[in-house]
Amino acid sequence: MALNTNKELKLYYSISEVAEMFDVNESLLRFWEKEFPQIKPRKTSGGTRQYRKEDIETIKLIYHLVKEKGMTLPGARQKLKDNKENTIRNFEIVEHLKSIKEELLAMKKELDEI
Repeated sequence: MALNTNKELKLYYSISEVAEMFDVNESLLRFWEKEFPQIKPRKTSGGTRQYRKEDIETIKLIYHLVKEKGMTLPGARQKLKDNKENTIRNFEIVEHLKSIKEELLAMKKELDEI
C-alpha cells in the first residue's frame, strides 16, 4: 500500500491512480466517498474526480481501519469523527513500526547470507 513516489509531486490524482495505489476497485473509492464525508475529491465539469494528497491520506487511513484492522464502516466513520487526531497518530506509529520491521527483516536476511 505504498504511495508511488514518482507521483508525489502531482497536485491531483485520477480515481484509477488512487485505486491502483491501494489495489482496490474504483467502485470502492466511489462508495467510500459516499460513506465518509472526509473524502472530497474535486470534480471537473465533466464529473472526473481529482484526488488531492489530503484525500489520499484520508483514504489511506480508512483503508487501514477497514481493510487492515477489520473495522466496520460505521465503526471507522465514528472513529474518524470522534477522534481523528488520535487515530492518525496511532496509524502513523503502526506504519513506522511496519517500516522498522521490514528494515530489520532485510538486515536479518543479509546477515543470514553472510
